[in-house]
Amino acid sequence: MSNAKSWLGLAMSLYFWGLMDLATTVLSGTPTSPGRLEVLLSDKPQSHSRTKRSWVWNQFFVLEEYTGTDPLYVGKLHSDMDRGDGSIKYILSGEGAGIVFTIDDTTGDIHAIQRLDREERAQYTLRAQALDRRTGRPMEPESEFIIKIQDINDNEPKFLDGPYVATVPEMSPVGTSVIQVTATDADDPTYGNSARVVYSILQGQPYFSVDSKTGVIRTALMNMDREAKEYYEVIIQAKDMGGQLGGLAGTTTVNITLSDVNDNPPRFPQKHYQMSVLESAPVSSTVGRVFAKDLDEGVNAEMKYTIVDGDGADAFDINTDPNFQVGIITVRKPLSFESKKSYTLKVEGANPHLEMRFLNLGPFQDTTTVHISVEDVDEPPVFEPGFYFVEVPEDVAIGTTIQIISAKDPDVTNNSIRYSIDRSSDPGRFFYVDITTGALMTARPLDREEFSWHNITVLAMEMNNPSQVGSVSVTIRVLDVNDNAPEFPRFYEAFVCENAKSGQLIQTVSAVDQDDPRNGQHFYYSLAPEAANNPNFTIRDNQDNTARVLTRRSGFRQQEQSVFYLPILISDNGQPVLSSTGTLTIQVCSCDDSGHVLSCSPEAYMLPVSLSRGALIAILACIFVLLVSFIIPHS
Repeated sequence: MSNAKSWLGLAMSLYFWGLMDLATTVLSGTPTSPGRLEVLLSDKPQSHSRTKRSWVWNQFFVLEEYTGTDPLYVGKLHSDMDRGDGSIKYILSGEGAGIVFTIDDTTGDIHAIQRLDREERAQYTLRAQALDRRTGRPMEPESEFIIKIQDINDNEPKFLDGPYVATVPEMSPVGTSVIQVTATDADDPTYGNSARVVYSILQGQPYFSVDSKTGVIRTALMNMDREAKEYYEVIIQAKDMGGQLGGLAGTTTVNITLSDVNDNPPRFPQKHYQMSVLESAPVSSTVGRVFAKDLDEGVNAEMKYTIVDGDGADAFDINTDPNFQVGIITVRKPLSFESKKSYTLKVEGANPHLEMRFLNLGPFQDTTTVHISVEDVDEPPVFEPGFYFVEVPEDVAIGTTIQIISAKDPDVTNNSIRYSIDRSSDPGRFFYVDITTGALMTARPLDREEFSWHNITVLAMEMNNPSQVGSVSVTIRVLDVNDNAPEFPRFYEAFVCENAKSGQLIQTVSAVDQDDPRNGQHFYYSLAPEAANNPNFTIRDNQDNTARVLTRRSGFRQQEQSVFYLPILISDNGQPVLSSTGTLTIQVCSCDDSGHVLSCSPEAYMLPVSLSRGALIAILACIFVLLVSFIIPHS
């Protein structure tokens, strides 16, 4: 390749040298040697009367990429004052002088001593001067000229952005634009065809095409199906020289993916599913899964499952798993093998996202039939009813049947049942149940005043399978009977003033009864039979479960009797009537005129019996003397 470039560069140089010599001849009117450009220096008027000027020159041209071993001849500087005797010395300065370009100071020949690359630098600006070799005096003012680097086709087109990645929807119409690729050529676009690029497709036909001028890739085949082929590797070539023979070429890869569109309806691979579920399966538990296959992907493969028909629509639900797009069938309500042994469901799977242009491909849903068998399990006994409420009077006799508890085996085998009481629910063991009949009976006397409610649990166990145990709650309310007599709630104590009058209220009493008759309590008060004719006190029933105790006389004296005990008979309204006697203790007290108690102790009125009459007289005499002695000094 390097040898070819060397010969090509040499040939192009010779070609352009001939052109430059011809241009110099036309301008100067003087024939030039082959392969030379002249720079003329003139002091004399020319025969055709042109204006006098010093340096007359043209641009120099040199081909890039010369790879020969000898310096590359560029051109020649020449002054018309030069007589060929070596008296003129040519000087070269400016860009690249001495490094890239050299000059023979005697002949004025210019050579390039380095390989030139137009893509790195397109031209050099230099200055030329002719000096008197002996004196060094400039023969003419310095003048500037340009050496332009002539382009050759030494750069192939390059895809700077490759490789490319593109996406186009499947089923796109022919001619749909996919992506545009662009190749750049470092050669001179203003000269020849070195940088004129033409695109072509090397790999990817007949699916895709490329516009030769713009590099736009388009679809070229109808109905490209992602489900048949999803990925395509397309190779695009860019060739310079307008695609002509001998041009340089570069390639790039375009990886094209067909994106999915919803062009495939879902289909159940099975038209019939057979499933089974235990009758004991809890609500919301999973029975099984159905799947409608969709060749599309992403949102286009999303599915929605529904139960559209069948006798199990009220017994089962179906939900869509968004991660795997399967339909999950679950239990909607409790099942019973004994009630219904099988169900049939018609399930539909449908795409919720549709594309109108593909509706002609058929309905975007499919159906399947699901048969569900309910399997029998050994279930514990079931009580009918599921809760018992019993009322029993508290005086019921021990061993009385208060309720028949009934349970049965829901299974087809209908095993025998054995009954018992969960003893943690009846720690006092007030009840027991007959093991075979379920008769619930009392085992101890009941007392409503001690326990008015009992909540027990009765168990039913299959005789052939003791692990199968059912239970039922039995609430027992103990009804009241009149077995408690009314009585005073506390010890009653009252007082009566010595100066009390007849009919005066000295105490109000009330009673309590542990019983709870349905019509409420009503107490009756009277004096006990032994005090029916009591001359000191009487009692009046207030008819509101209270009673008043009143005096029957006046003139009570502590010295005569300081305490009275009044027995009061209290009766209830129960059947039978029960009564009790309570005692009211009444103290006799000394009171002031307003009825306020001063003293209830009879000892305050009694003198010591050990004092004689003489001692009392002496004491009174002393008191008299003290009073006189107190009064006289203050008179």
